[in-house]
Amino acid sequence: MLKIKRLSDVVGRRVYTDLGDLFGLVEEINLIDNKIDGWRIVVSRESGMIEVLGGARGIIVPHQFIKAIGDIIIINKNAVPIQQEEGELGDLDSEEIM
Repeated sequence: MLKIKRLSDVVGRRVYTDLGDLFGLVEEINLIDNKIDGWRIVVSRESGMIEVLGGARGIIVPHQFIKAIGDIIIINKNAVPIQQEEGELGDLDSEEIM
């Protein structure tokens, strides 16, 4: 069992989704009232997630999306924003919407 004594020990660790995909590295931990509020994660170039994020360098993941912390960090797949493509909504006529 791995015990982390300092939050600074977590900075730089690899972050994976619960599906096993590499997401990035922990850059910073956001604290509010001495409690972890969120994790700033820099997207790794080899992860392929840069296209999903629309060119953003990274994201802030709320702490409730963290599943496990150890040698690596595992986040819930729902923490990763997915861009919705225009074609996914279907081709609705303006008359159908009203």
